[in-house]
Amino acid sequence: MLGHRALNLEDYAAILKRRWWIVVIPALILPIFTYGISHLVQPRYVSQTLVLVEQQKVPDSYVKPVVTEDLSTRLASMKEQILSRSRIQPIIERFNLYGTSKISMDDRVDAVRKNIDIKPIQSAGSSGMPGFYISYQASDARTAQVVCGEITSLFVSENLSDRTASAEGTTSFLQAQLADAKSKLDDQDSKLARFQEQYAGRLPGEEATNMNMLTSLNTQLDAATQALARLEQDKSYEEAMLAQQVAQSSSTSGGAVAPQAQQTELESLLAQEADLSGRYTEDYPDVVAVRRKIKDLRAQMATAPAPAKASSISTPNAHDSLSVQQLRAQLRSVEQGIVQKKHDQAQIQNQIRSYQGRIESTPAVQEQFKDVTRDHATAQQFYDDLLNKMNLAKMGTDLEKRQQGENFRIMDAPNLPEAPTFPNRLVFALGGFVGGLALGILIVGLIEYRDTAVRSERDIWAFTKLPTLGVIGFSSDDEPAPSQRRWPFRRQPDLAADTKPLVNAGS
Repeated sequence: MLGHRALNLEDYAAILKRRWWIVVIPALILPIFTYGISHLVQPRYVSQTLVLVEQQKVPDSYVKPVVTEDLSTRLASMKEQILSRSRIQPIIERFNLYGTSKISMDDRVDAVRKNIDIKPIQSAGSSGMPGFYISYQASDARTAQVVCGEITSLFVSENLSDRTASAEGTTSFLQAQLADAKSKLDDQDSKLARFQEQYAGRLPGEEATNMNMLTSLNTQLDAATQALARLEQDKSYEEAMLAQQVAQSSSTSGGAVAPQAQQTELESLLAQEADLSGRYTEDYPDVVAVRRKIKDLRAQMATAPAPAKASSISTPNAHDSLSVQQLRAQLRSVEQGIVQKKHDQAQIQNQIRSYQGRIESTPAVQEQFKDVTRDHATAQQFYDDLLNKMNLAKMGTDLEKRQQGENFRIMDAPNLPEAPTFPNRLVFALGGFVGGLALGILIVGLIEYRDTAVRSERDIWAFTKLPTLGVIGFSSDDEPAPSQRRWPFRRQPDLAADTKPLVNAGS
C-alpha cells in the first residue's frame, strides 16, 4: 500500500492497528539485549580533582614576581613535560597499567596519555585562570583515583620546581651581569679620578672659583704694589735723611757728602720711575710726579759744586753718630721689606698667570670632561638598574623558596568513583528501545510497501482510476482455514484472485 498512493492519518492508524505487534516485539527485545551487552563491556571509571591557582601572598607593590609568563602557557608547557615518556612510564610500571594487555610500552604510554584530561577553568570576571581540573579514566575505580593523584602531584611539584628554577636562573644571570657592570664602573671611576687629578682647577664648575681667586690675586697684587711704592718712598726718605745727617757730620769734620746723598736719592727715584712706568701709563699722576722730582734733583746736582772727597752714605763708619746709625738700620730694614715685597709681587703674578691659564683652558677641558662623565654616568646608571633588579630578583627567589608566590593548591582530592561513566546501562537500554522501534517501523514499512491488497475505496481509485458504485459488506462468519491465514511477510493475493471481493466497481 505504501508505494501506491499517499497515506493520511487514518491509513497510518489502520496500519498500526494491523501491525502493532511487529513494532512492539523489537522495542521490547532490543532493550533487553543491549542491557545485557552493557554488562559485557569493560567499565570505565573517571577520577577527577580540582587544582586552584593561588596568587602571590605578598602584594606586587612590595615584591615583583620573577615569573611573569602567562599561566595558560606555563600550564601547556607543564602538560607536555608531565605527559612525556620519562614521567608516564614510571607510573605505568608502578601501578602495572594495562599489564594484562599484550601491548608494547609505547602503546601503553599513548593509552595513558589519552586517558589524562586537563580542563582549564576560565574566569568570567578576569582574564586570569583561577584553576583547572585533572581527570584520569581507568577500568578500575581505585586505579583511576591513585593515578589521578600521581598526575596532580606531578603538576604541583613541577610548578614549584619550575618557578624556583626560573627565579634562581634569573638571579644567577643578574649576578653575572652585575659583576660585569661593576668591573666596567670601576674602570670608569679610575678614568674619572685620573682626569680630575690631571685637570684639577680647570674642571667645569670651577670657573667661578677661579674668577674669584683671580680677582683676589689682582687685589693682592695691587696691595703689594702700593706697599712696595710706599717702601720705595720710605727708602728715598730714609736715604735723604741719612744723606743729610752724613752731610752735617761731614761738614763738621771738614768733608762734604751732599752730592752722594743726591746721587742716592736720584737712583731711588729712577727705580721708582721704572716700577711705575711698568704698571701705569705715561700720564699717570705718580709717574709725572716722580719724573718731576728726578728733573729737579738733576738740576740741583748740576748746579751744586763738586765735593773734594765723598764717601758712601750706605757704608757704615765707626765715627757715625747714633742718629746716623739709626737711620742706616732703618734704611736696611726698608730695603729688606722692598726685596720681600718684590718677591711677593712676583709670586702673585705667577699665580695670576696660572689662574688665567686655567680659565682660558676651561672650554677644552670641559669637552673632554663631558666625554668622561657621560661614559661614567651611563655605567653608573646601568649598574644601579642591575643592582635594583638583582635585589628584586633575590626577594622573588626567596618568595618562591618559601612558597609564598603563585602556586597550585589541591582544592579537592581525587575522588573514588562510585559508578562507571561508561557504559551507562540506562542509555544502552534506551538506545535498544529506540533501535527496536526504528527496526519495527522499518519492517512494517517494508511489509506495507510490498502489500497490494485493496482495503478501501481509495485503494480502488489508486489501482483503477474508476469511481465506486456500491459497497457490499462481508457477511461470511466462517473463519479462514489455518493454512489460509496471512503471515507478516507473505504476499497477499491480488484482487482478481480473491473469491469474495468487498467492493463492486462499475465501469
